[in-house]
Amino acid sequence: MIPFYSNEDVRGFIYDIRSRLAMVSDDINDSIALAEIEKYVFSKPGSHSAGYKANRELIQKIFFSLRKEMDILQPLVDDAGISEIMVNGKDDIFVERKGRVSRVPLSFDSTEDLEELIRRISARVHREINELNPIVDARLSDGSRVNAVYGNIALNGPILTIRKFPERVMTIDDLIKNETISEEAARMLDCLVFCGYNIFISGGTSSGKTTLLNVLAQMIPHDERVVVIEDSAELQIKQVDNIVRMECRNANVQGKGAVDMSQLVKTSLRMRPDRIVIGEVRGSEVFDMINAMNTGHSGSLSTGHANSISGMLKRLESMFMQAVDFPVDAIRSQICEGIDVIVHMSRMKNGSRKIIEIAEIDRVENGVIMTNQLYDHNFGLTGNRLSHREKIETMNGRSGDKADKIADDIRLLKI
Repeated sequence: MIPFYSNEDVRGFIYDIRSRLAMVSDDINDSIALAEIEKYVFSKPGSHSAGYKANRELIQKIFFSLRKEMDILQPLVDDAGISEIMVNGKDDIFVERKGRVSRVPLSFDSTEDLEELIRRISARVHREINELNPIVDARLSDGSRVNAVYGNIALNGPILTIRKFPERVMTIDDLIKNETISEEAARMLDCLVFCGYNIFISGGTSSGKTTLLNVLAQMIPHDERVVVIEDSAELQIKQVDNIVRMECRNANVQGKGAVDMSQLVKTSLRMRPDRIVIGEVRGSEVFDMINAMNTGHSGSLSTGHANSISGMLKRLESMFMQAVDFPVDAIRSQICEGIDVIVHMSRMKNGSRKIIEIAEIDRVENGVIMTNQLYDHNFGLTGNRLSHREKIETMNGRSGDKADKIADDIRLLKI
């Protein structure tokens, strides 16, 4: 609450000013809107007693409420140094800055205000959140990822989590500079993507999987046709002209109209893709993804949650079983045939994100998927060569300066 003004005062002011702005013009800019708000606030009899600070806070709050997408959170969204915003009910707001989480001195006037913000965000991407549909994944206009949980299942009030993405798309050079990956490992991944190896990125929550997926996608040759499938659109692939982007859709209040990841993966196979990029797999869509990788769509990319490469392989097995009743040996064989390389990321105690292991999926031996470690937690190449070299040897039939550079790197790195 703003000192001096009650919540009821503020809500009344917002209602009055919304009507006043509508009378001024249907299309006014922020400067005119701010001037009208200031004129209104300073015309109130109590403004002289409220003091400068309370009046400025009131003006700012009204301005953000009426003119900005994110209400009182707008300054946090605009702050390039903040990577995540966490709202735990109306009074508890936290941010992550440079890997460190801290509380900020902001709060919503009421639970209803926070719920209204969540509903507006959801509506902009044609999704619904209410007591019957209390969980939603959405995105902001700048591509930031949003998760919200309604107050009827969150004990401390509505929960809103916003994962921001940098305005500038990160590159592999940025990851090297941040010590997320060594230069040699970066060159190795460039070779693997170019040659068409199917790469899966694993890691825990907020370990940097999506950022790395974006970086690897930038390495895809610009003349290929790429189909991107996401639960909520956030990838930024700009160097490929021939690109198809699809996003899952939730069911409406009647329980109709849902389009899930599995359906999108299936339909992507009819679009003649050279590569399929799947934002994240969480369930039975693994079956369709592995089938796609096994039927000529080399160089596909995806991510999944796990604490290690071995843990990711077990999770893939479990998700595969959700879709089909196959013998486990057959499932392991399919995974081994489909995924060529797994890259595992971790968030360190100091908040930094690092690639801690890269391993080739080698073979199934005595019912166990065996891996060939290429890069380890010491942040260096292990010196092991790829066991499966068919894609390197053919280089997807490519020639030219980029192909020559890749060939040189393969030889120098002894991949």
